[in-house]
Amino acid sequence: MGNKLKILCWSLCLFSQWAGGAEIAPLPGADVQGLLELARQQNPELAAMRLEADAAAERVNSAGALPDPMFKTELRDISNRGDSNPSLLPNRVGSAYYQVTQTLPFWGKRDLKRDIASAEADQARGRIGTSWAELSARIKTVFAQYYLLVHSEKLTWEILELAANLERIAQSRYATGLAAQQDVIRAQVEQSGLRRELVMIKLDHHHTMTRLNTLLLRAPHAPLAEPQRLRPIPTPDKLNYTALEERLRANNPQLFTLDAQVAAAEKSRDLVFKNRYPDFTLGVAPIQTGNRINEWELMLELNIPLQQSSRRSQEREAVTMLAAAQARRTATANQVLSDLAESLLALDAAREIEALNTSSLLPQAETTFQSALGGYETGKVDFATLLDAQRQILKAKLDVLNAQAEAQVRLAEIEKLLGEEL
Repeated sequence: MGNKLKILCWSLCLFSQWAGGAEIAPLPGADVQGLLELARQQNPELAAMRLEADAAAERVNSAGALPDPMFKTELRDISNRGDSNPSLLPNRVGSAYYQVTQTLPFWGKRDLKRDIASAEADQARGRIGTSWAELSARIKTVFAQYYLLVHSEKLTWEILELAANLERIAQSRYATGLAAQQDVIRAQVEQSGLRRELVMIKLDHHHTMTRLNTLLLRAPHAPLAEPQRLRPIPTPDKLNYTALEERLRANNPQLFTLDAQVAAAEKSRDLVFKNRYPDFTLGVAPIQTGNRINEWELMLELNIPLQQSSRRSQEREAVTMLAAAQARRTATANQVLSDLAESLLALDAAREIEALNTSSLLPQAETTFQSALGGYETGKVDFATLLDAQRQILKAKLDVLNAQAEAQVRLAEIEKLLGEEL
């Protein structure tokens, strides 16, 4: 009984050590990179598109393959001119005819079909890139909004505490007859307005978490970690338009897909023009009489492309489809380059606004508040001026947060256009 008790104690000890050492996976949401990795792993649409791209790649080899050969047999004179009962055995009929044929497309058609399938596989890969670029941009944008709301809520709580301190100062001065009761009421009204702002921020915070969870295929109310940091904004030398234009032309998933569409249209046009020439069928046929083969036949068959009006219509269709694909590619290139220029300018503006508020407006607002607070305590400044100075601090800090979020959104748009992260 004593040994069993010892074994039980040792087992409980080992289990408690194992349970204590087991790590609990942290909640996503602290930074955007973790959210992107989660989305890349869990998104079923991306998984389906990857499988479709794999299937399209498998079609490349089969597209240029020869068609299967055909086998044909004939039993001739199965009754031996009426001299015997009908038979289905090759050595008991008048003769047995065997034929094997192979269709051979005109020279170059198989390569064109293989090239078309390869271009279609490229289109499938391009669609994966486009889908991921759009999804990652949405996640980055919503995360920036999530960060903005969480830190705006913290900032509003700080200003609310400051307003409560102002109310206490106003009450103290009112109690000694140095200020009017209206100052106390104004301080209370200011706090009520801030609490209302907190309610709206919390509502927006809830909506943003729901959108973020939806993008990650999580339950709408699943918990998220508090956002700790935003991605660093690249230095200005990395945001040079000329360099980014080259990267965009080389890596943009939309342009990659459209390039593949143009290539497929070109090969389809060439294939249609190749249909002016016939395809061939070669065959060999041994003929068995009795128990031996005593005759051989060779066969050459080809189709005669006489339906010229139909073929000319197909050719005009192929040429028109190629022109449409080229025009669509040109239009998309112009649009994404325009979007790149706009996003770069907006990013620069957001960065300048953040720098201006951080280095100038915010320190000025804090200095103004301290001056107004001292003036109010000595009776030189009225309470309305003090409240206005407090609002300027809140506005300057919120402007910094908004500029940071705007820069993240613009950075996400640029990376979406580039098809890769900066």
